[in-house]
Amino acid sequence: MKFLLGYLKEFKKESILAPLFKMLEAIFELLVPLVMASVIDVGIARRDPAYIMRMCVVLVLLGVTGLAFSITAQYFAAKAAIYTAAGMRRDLFSKIMRLSFAGHDAAGASLLITRITNDVNQISNGINMVLRLFLRSPFIVFGAMIMSFIVNAKAALVFLVVIPVLGLVVYLIMRSTLPMFRRIQKGLEHITASVGENLEGVRVIRAFCRQKEEQREYEGLTEDLYQRQMKAGRISALMNPVTYVVVNLGVVAVLWFAADQVQEGVIAQGEVVALTNYMSQILVELIKLANLIVLITKALPSVGRVREVMEMPEDERKKPAETAKAGTAEGSSTAEQIVFENVTFCYPGSGEPALEHISFQVKRGEMLGIIGGTGSGKSTLLNLLVHGYERTSGTIRLNGRDIDDWTDREIARCIGTVPQHATLFAGTIASNLLMGRENITSEDLRMALDAAQAREIVEKKEGKLAEPVLAGGKNFSGGQRQRLTIARALAGKPEIVLLDDSASALDLATEAALRGALRELPWRPTLVVVSQRASSVLSADQILVLDDGQMMGIGTHRELLENNETYQEIYYSQYPREEAANA
Repeated sequence: MKFLLGYLKEFKKESILAPLFKMLEAIFELLVPLVMASVIDVGIARRDPAYIMRMCVVLVLLGVTGLAFSITAQYFAAKAAIYTAAGMRRDLFSKIMRLSFAGHDAAGASLLITRITNDVNQISNGINMVLRLFLRSPFIVFGAMIMSFIVNAKAALVFLVVIPVLGLVVYLIMRSTLPMFRRIQKGLEHITASVGENLEGVRVIRAFCRQKEEQREYEGLTEDLYQRQMKAGRISALMNPVTYVVVNLGVVAVLWFAADQVQEGVIAQGEVVALTNYMSQILVELIKLANLIVLITKALPSVGRVREVMEMPEDERKKPAETAKAGTAEGSSTAEQIVFENVTFCYPGSGEPALEHISFQVKRGEMLGIIGGTGSGKSTLLNLLVHGYERTSGTIRLNGRDIDDWTDREIARCIGTVPQHATLFAGTIASNLLMGRENITSEDLRMALDAAQAREIVEKKEGKLAEPVLAGGKNFSGGQRQRLTIARALAGKPEIVLLDDSASALDLATEAALRGALRELPWRPTLVVVSQRASSVLSADQILVLDDGQMMGIGTHRELLENNETYQEIYYSQYPREEAANA
């Protein structure tokens, strides 16, 4: 609860005024049966129309005032709930953006989406209803019991039996449904994951005619969730009929006890009506309280689930500005720009290392090619270089500084990354190339587009740089997306450019032109090129050969072709030996 109160404390006024106005409304509501009793016992009994009219005016005033208080309370409650949810969703999104790659892998996209949407909505609804009813309903229940004792103590003894029985019913139902709602939320996560996978891989599903199988799997997940919701709903649905039965039995008991007293003149008819009205008020409020408890049982697990994400470890590196500047200046004089020394890395939860005992150096302005089969650890190595994951052991230095001493912003300024899967965001071509960097000029964009062989993409579009881009770049081909992501990385003139198999969708002629343009960039960046094509790394100053996370060798193309069996196997699988001899 401390986690939730930390957000609510920003809305102390609303959190206090909402239940306060609801309690004021409850006070006026409790006075209504007494006024009605007076109308019956005084106005009607004495046949006094003037008194009846005055009491009717009082009833109208009580109703109007109570309505005004109720609307005010709902305004404050809604404001506190909505703004609390907005702040929580904002912080949750910010937290997700700060998570390391390992954190994202551990949580999963479906879990994070469910947390930031459904769970936050459940919390918002819970806060709204708690502020409106949590104090009002118990106040009316116990207030009605006290007022009934004021009317007639003997008949009010029925209330002392009815209220504990109703409380026991509510408790038993809440204890049964709370774990069910937790399991329902888990089931919703599985469905979200399934939908996400199907939408992302819809082309693959259609290519292999797996629509019916995926539909059956989805129907199985939804059926399981449906059964769980039905089970929880059946138990929750017992609340209304059971409380109605208990309260109506209470009404019967009140009428039975009061009947003789009315005949004997001990209690007036209006007082009996007041007692039954108070019993009805208790019924209505307990039904509201029951619905409130259902919402709370849904919201409390959501609070815990959101807190779990907020407490996940971050991977934000924040060094003092002076230390960072001094380190950069000092490191800029070193000849070796990238240094890996005996680096080993294991993915979280994996027993086998993805990379083991990797050591190499790359000097400024050089090109390092990384080649290997699928799953050899090429992309993992680049992720370690940008500090996406924390190495298990060994040392990684960038510009002479340990990678742990770099902040995220420093790494982003120093390294331009082109990921394996080209990703564009909804907006325009210009917004995708700039990515919020304000120091990039139009000349920088032109140069980046030329080097990435992407100028023709922009020129052929009607809107040029202002051409709209759909989410994920769906209105561009795979090759166009790759060239635009390369241009995005080059626009900031980074010292190091990482290309993670980023030319896989390009034809050989375009790729050759791209390689030549990268080597001719005016600021001479260090290039790290990951590829499964031998042609992409032939001209590299060094080629690092990986196989199943092991470093099989490093050297130039000719050195490896003469001495390295793994490189020979890769190269000759792509080039006939006759061509290789003439290369």
